[in-house]
Amino acid sequence: MPSSTKFSEDVVPLSDMKVNPGRVVKQVGENHRPVLLTNRGRGVAVVQALGDYESDAEQREFLRGVVQGLMDLEEGREVNLADAKRRLGLR
Repeated sequence: MPSSTKFSEDVVPLSDMKVNPGRVVKQVGENHRPVLLTNRGRGVAVVQALGDYESDAEQREFLRGVVQGLMDLEEGREVNLADAKRRLGLR
């Protein structure tokens, strides 16, 4: 699980990234925190380890499904377990 952002370490000027991109890539891989790249003091991009990005994307998709399910229940769009199994071809 990624740690909280440390602004003293995780904000990197784009010019620093251009000079030593390997340092930033190593940093995000080791500490599992994304790095905010800035240009003239404004955020322009985020660098994140691929595994962390994939994990975050999976968690967002799961949460979207949970929220959609809760909305469906609240609006009366539901089926019982036997019907769901039958629709999915499960026993």
